[in-house]
Amino acid sequence: MKYFPTIGLEIHSELKTATKMFCDCPNDPEEKHPNINVCPICLGHPGVLPTINKKAIESMIKIGFAVNGEINPSFKFDRKNYFYPDLPKGYQISQYDLPLVRGGELDITARLKSSKIVKLNRVHLEEDAARLIHEPSPDFASGEQYGSSDAQKGSERLAGTLIDFNRGGLPLMELVSEPDMHSVEEAVAFAKELQLILRYLEVSDADLEHGQMRFDANVSLSEDKSLGTKVEIKNLNSFGALEQAINYEIKRQSEILDSGEKVKQETRGWDDIKKKTVSQRSKEEAHDYRYFPEPDLPLLMASDFDLKNLKLSVPELTNQKRKRFKEQFKLNDDQVNILVEDRKEAEYFENAVSELEADTEVKSGKLKVEKVQLLFNYLNSDLKGLMKEQELDFDSLKITPENFADLIEMVSINKISSRTAKDLLVKMADSGVDPDTLVKSEGLGQVSDSAVLEEVVQRVLAANPAARADFKKGKMNAVQFLIGKAMAELKGRGNPAVLRSLFEKHLIS
Repeated sequence: MKYFPTIGLEIHSELKTATKMFCDCPNDPEEKHPNINVCPICLGHPGVLPTINKKAIESMIKIGFAVNGEINPSFKFDRKNYFYPDLPKGYQISQYDLPLVRGGELDITARLKSSKIVKLNRVHLEEDAARLIHEPSPDFASGEQYGSSDAQKGSERLAGTLIDFNRGGLPLMELVSEPDMHSVEEAVAFAKELQLILRYLEVSDADLEHGQMRFDANVSLSEDKSLGTKVEIKNLNSFGALEQAINYEIKRQSEILDSGEKVKQETRGWDDIKKKTVSQRSKEEAHDYRYFPEPDLPLLMASDFDLKNLKLSVPELTNQKRKRFKEQFKLNDDQVNILVEDRKEAEYFENAVSELEADTEVKSGKLKVEKVQLLFNYLNSDLKGLMKEQELDFDSLKITPENFADLIEMVSINKISSRTAKDLLVKMADSGVDPDTLVKSEGLGQVSDSAVLEEVVQRVLAANPAARADFKKGKMNAVQFLIGKAMAELKGRGNPAVLRSLFEKHLIS
């Protein structure tokens, strides 16, 4: 690449609390009816007074600990003044010079092919704005709804704009990175890793589809590693939009520089229909917002909160879990990343391995690697496939980790076949009954007795003389064909290794 890109991200995520940031209205992202969860405080009526949501502050402190940031000894709220319909007060309560968290870092190495730690500038707390719904003009051909940038740049497209204040006033985390990223891959990796950490902390669902997490990307280009002219792309609401917008902006700025022109510092929006960034306004500076301390809210002290227990409540986070799973369970990077991507799945896997370890032979105090791999494979393919088909999650799954481990043990010692294990999973998911009980009650145990299998082998060979002839001609897949016929007769309960041995004995003789 001729030019060196520099990227910084500002990431907003709604916090998971019972009520809004400064009032008692419910924080309910599932509410479908507009303007239900509102009150005079979040609607900005004159004379009302905000009160601080303690749970939101505690969530922010946990985030600070998780990213190795510094919890400010004292912090306060400020008024950020700007006028837009989604702010009923004419200002937003945010944080300016005394944010909750300063500094920090996020290690995204596990998501890349090279080592990368992104430094953070700050993490602060503010209130979310209301949601604007732009109604398209009847004569606008595409019939699509547009975001706020289109309301400003193309009002002729709109019949009107509606405002839903349910979201207005929700507690909103804003995390600001340093300009430490130099590729779109690093930016997307950073956003995905932060989303996962917020979910591990259980402070936010960070659901992109429900608008609970949004991105602003600052992009600049230079011919060396110095900072170029920064362009901010606002309100990106998916990882795909983040990737496409940064790639487009790098291409756009490259073409400007190639032509000998200068890039203009500005704020741009992302047009998801045309897949391009569009100019919105010149870039604001801090003084444009006329920040001043929020007079209705007090200065807060970190010492007023239980920092020790909040730090202890931070769970084992993603990179710690990745490292431990690799060392303890001998999993590869891809397997570890699959498990860690869902905290519930990682816990289920670990609990199942623990049960497997208690029920199986142990050599030198270590669980056999083969059984762990078998458990992972069944979890990642058969069990997750079944859960997807039945629209289950790990909270609603009736198959306990203990019962899943028992199933894997049965497969590993050839008590049941792989085919039977798949059938058992369905029965276990429906009933919640343990596999041993199902095997006994339904006669599903694997048949390994050579005398019993010999009778089946003789019948199958007699019924399929062509397969015997094919084997004599060197067609080795004839053996697998015969095993399949025998398994069908045995309803999947035959031991495939014993069947293979018996068939080969008769075919070679």
